[in-house]
Amino acid sequence: MTNLPSTVKRAIELVGLFTLGTILVVGNDIIMPVIMAFFISLVLLPVFRFLRNHRVPEALAIVLPILLLVVMLAGIVWFFSAQVSSLVADFPRIKSNVNSHLKALSDWISSISEYSAKEQVDFINKNTNDLVSFAGKKASGVAVTLSSLFVFVGLLPIYIYLMLFYKDILLRFIFMWFEEGHYGKVKEAIYETETIIKSYLIGLLIQVTYMTILLGGILMLIGIKHALLIGVIFAFLNLIPYVGALAGNIIGVLLTLTSSTELWPIITVLCVIAGVQFLDNNILMPRIVGSKVKINALFSILGVIIGGSIAGVSGMFLAMPIIAVLKVIFDRTDMFKQWGVLLGDERPAKSPLVFSRYRKNRPSDTKPGVQK
Repeated sequence: MTNLPSTVKRAIELVGLFTLGTILVVGNDIIMPVIMAFFISLVLLPVFRFLRNHRVPEALAIVLPILLLVVMLAGIVWFFSAQVSSLVADFPRIKSNVNSHLKALSDWISSISEYSAKEQVDFINKNTNDLVSFAGKKASGVAVTLSSLFVFVGLLPIYIYLMLFYKDILLRFIFMWFEEGHYGKVKEAIYETETIIKSYLIGLLIQVTYMTILLGGILMLIGIKHALLIGVIFAFLNLIPYVGALAGNIIGVLLTLTSSTELWPIITVLCVIAGVQFLDNNILMPRIVGSKVKINALFSILGVIIGGSIAGVSGMFLAMPIIAVLKVIFDRTDMFKQWGVLLGDERPAKSPLVFSRYRKNRPSDTKPGVQK
């Protein structure tokens, strides 16, 4: 294949990318749990090795880390449900605050337009049926999503167990794809992939913990209602690059609006979120993750959007580690090295156009009798 013309190679690459995208779209319900289980199994691998080194039976050494993971997830779900219960208990006051905000909004609309309060109510009532119909469709979609989520979560422990149990077979399968002379690069890519995924996922777990405590604690000290709920929602949404932070800000503002009739809590929440996010992005997270693989912002955003369109929230969450793994593979193959450059953020010191080998000679570049 190395003797093929470059145009044929590029065509094969594009066909391969199209085929891979088609497979992901068609089989995302099967592929995404497998990819998630693969990443989690890499995180649990050090615990498995530790238990095996202390002569714990193999089956028990696999089950114990999975049980530890289940307990951690159950604790997160309990904490989140407790905060939601607090929000539901405050529903009468929330209803009163929402009515107050709606009245203020109605008065403002009346002051800048010709629509009276009665005309606004008539407009809302006229479109109520469409809103109810739209909500019904969304509710049915949420029901399907929840059923898929239960299947997703139910299959994860099984996949994780089997991947840890058959890890040697999977490694042998990978090595058999390559010639013996390339085993060094393959081993290096495997170790770097393991390091990247472990540092990324463990870093995200630490990030969720300290952002919930830091953001929720500061808002609680200031006196913002439902501070911990705002903190935990923003912390989890912040796991989705770029898009999640915007959604977290919006939800934080909405929760503050429902619990207060004043403007200062909203400004306070936005300022605290901005400060915590700046601290997280520029100081804490780079030191915690410390990954050698850097993905540029353009393909980070594209990856999140494409992942979301393919597999919803799970696709958005898995987009970054998948791109990081692909970059590790691309950087170590001569055929796909240009894709690694495209995904990375290593900007060249000079534009390629200033080098003669990247541009054709123009007639003005040469003079008669002068040898270039």
